[in-house]
Amino acid sequence: MPDPSDLLDIALKTALETRTDLTSEVTKQVEYICRNPRNRSGKRFLMACLLAKVHRPEVDIRKPYTAIGDDDAYSGRTYDETYVDPFIIKHDLPCNPTTAFLTPALRNRHIVLTPEVNLVGNPPELYETLLHLLDDVQKENISAAALLSETVKSLLSIRDENRQRLEVLLTPNSNSEGGLPLSAEVIVTLIQQHLQCPHTSRLPVLVVSAAYKAAETFLGERALPLYSHTAADQQTGATGDLEITLIDDQNVVTGYEMKAKRVERGDIDRALQKIADNDKRVDNYIFITTDTIEVEVSEYAASIYETTGGIEMVILDCIGFLRHFLPLFYRLRTQFLDAYQTLLLTEPESVVRQELKEAFLVLRRAASSGGSDG
Repeated sequence: MPDPSDLLDIALKTALETRTDLTSEVTKQVEYICRNPRNRSGKRFLMACLLAKVHRPEVDIRKPYTAIGDDDAYSGRTYDETYVDPFIIKHDLPCNPTTAFLTPALRNRHIVLTPEVNLVGNPPELYETLLHLLDDVQKENISAAALLSETVKSLLSIRDENRQRLEVLLTPNSNSEGGLPLSAEVIVTLIQQHLQCPHTSRLPVLVVSAAYKAAETFLGERALPLYSHTAADQQTGATGDLEITLIDDQNVVTGYEMKAKRVERGDIDRALQKIADNDKRVDNYIFITTDTIEVEVSEYAASIYETTGGIEMVILDCIGFLRHFLPLFYRLRTQFLDAYQTLLLTEPESVVRQELKEAFLVLRRAASSGGSDG
């Protein structure tokens, strides 16, 4: 039996080259799960369970929890994180960046997932459809391999549709040709509007990284390649979400940590411990937040300089950072915007959603058409 990675490659090849013999009703159910805008965890869950069944036909596909204790139970989360996740990243499939088995409806379950189970998830119809498909596979009414290929095929179709929409949005706008470049204030407003969209936790990292990319020659510093959005600093050995080095040096001089919530004293203490554990001496450590900054916490961060013998910590508002950067490097404002766009569009769909990519391109096109004030 091929290993699970090979089985996913086989499913991909089948999806690209042949048509499955599944009924139209089953195909519609797969499409419903893969295209559901309210819940993106179902497709990862389905892929993980199907992969386990194809890999180990003896398991009961309705028992993706080893805590059930039966010989035919298995760990769906292991299949999801070990095999499905890298497959999603490799082929840029439109799925969540984290395992489906940590979502509220699917975590800590110790029961057989029969159609009668109420997983208490939204939308209920999606979970009902998932459970019925698993039951049909277990009863051998549907081939697990065929259903896995059909799921991959649906995801590939969505991916290609997404790419085509981006290509259309990237088509030069005749209304903006020959016009003035966007002003710094218009760019700030554009980024601020983008950050106000849902699911933007990755964007502050891209904002700061784009700033360094645009100005690295002038700063004499550069941003190291970004780590995966879901990779913990403890796993990667990183100083923070973004690491800055001198252009001709690999030693990290500045670490950035991005927060989509308020920075607390505990965040500062953990950062200090992380620096100590990694044995990386940085000159300064900067928190970038999209929330409010408390004076007490800001003052605590400032006090770190003396107690650490020279490591400076500061907390900055993300838009405040940009509002300072763009006037300082005014002639690089378009390079910044281009760098941000490139970073945004090259992020995997599992990390930055298609809707976010499209939203930025629409906002930029609108600003270029009539929002420029010089």
